[in-house]
Amino acid sequence: MKCTQFYPVIMTGDVARTARFYQDHFRFQPAFESDWYVHLQSSEDESVNIAILDGDHETVPESARGRVAGLLINFEVEDVDAEFERAKSGGLPILLALKDEPFGQRHFITQDPNGVLIDVIKPIPPAAEFVEQFATEHAKA
Repeated sequence: MKCTQFYPVIMTGDVARTARFYQDHFRFQPAFESDWYVHLQSSEDESVNIAILDGDHETVPESARGRVAGLLINFEVEDVDAEFERAKSGGLPILLALKDEPFGQRHFITQDPNGVLIDVIKPIPPAAEFVEQFATEHAKA
């Protein structure tokens, strides 16, 4: 399969509130907007997209209708410290404070109004015990 684009679609009961959250806190802009679906595109990188869908919409198979569950979205950024300060000052819940991980991440975790976890990450060099777990071209030691 040759994929031309890939992005998460969050099913929710409040499309407008969820779309506004990603616009206000993560700098997304609507590329398509209706009362049941909003396609958002990053205002900083048009290849970064996310969509919000009414979980009860008729296009969702009846057996799959509902809300998002068990989802964690990663945003890899250049300056995670600045994004952490922006998240705190914007009143976002901080579920995991900014920290360095030995497996090669500096990150923090917040969440959207639906409970979707958002992990904001900056890759950092991994500790020696993790270097061998990376494919050679991805190790940043």
